[in-house]
Amino acid sequence: MRQRMLTATVLVCAGALTLGGCGGDGDTAGAGASPTATDFGCLSGGRTAKSITFEDADGNEVAGYETGSGKTGVVLSHQSNNNVCSWVAGADELAEDGYRVLAVDSSGSEVPEIQGAAARLRDEGARKVLLMGASKGGTASLAAAAKVRPPVAAVVSQSGPGTYNGMDATGAIAGLTMPVLLVAAQDDGQFASDARELDKLARRSKDEELVIVSGSAHGNDILQEQPAVWQRVKAFLARYR
Repeated sequence: MRQRMLTATVLVCAGALTLGGCGGDGDTAGAGASPTATDFGCLSGGRTAKSITFEDADGNEVAGYETGSGKTGVVLSHQSNNNVCSWVAGADELAEDGYRVLAVDSSGSEVPEIQGAAARLRDEGARKVLLMGASKGGTASLAAAAKVRPPVAAVVSQSGPGTYNGMDATGAIAGLTMPVLLVAAQDDGQFASDARELDKLARRSKDEELVIVSGSAHGNDILQEQPAVWQRVKAFLARYR
């Protein structure tokens, strides 16, 4: 069943998530931390120990922030003008909710990076994997969902353009059968238009949803400015964990 939710008002709820560095565009991970751990310019204390490296699908080394435990993994991908720091607070909150989370610090090979991150989470015990990305990370998540094997359980794209740097979400989404959540702000120009176009193409997706919110916020800024949208995203993830 396909669903759409469109709202022209700012949503408000308690328990706002603070997502650092968003810009315009019971924990087990420490034990597997890389000896080349970095703070990414935002980590300190125990968080630094969660900085890891892993191999992408092409065998290249990728850095990331890994936290949490459990049988459901979440791969987080950032937008182009940010790094992994934009997802650290969200990753920690998802870890508190019982997910095993790997936020990728992208070096420009986004789809292979997501494939490698999904494989790492499964190697560490995740039975299901969910993908979520902001802007180019949303495009990458949709494109990667067509390639990750076994298939992921669900995908979230926040302000993901239809195409970006050779990645084609418009081509990928038409073949996706897993649930997909598309989020965009109504005044975010082409990104809102692309979300609507992706929604039209997602005919095979089970329980696909389009959420258009008020304002012009982009990517992770939507979650920061409208915390109820973050709760909406978390509820979507929880349905398929």
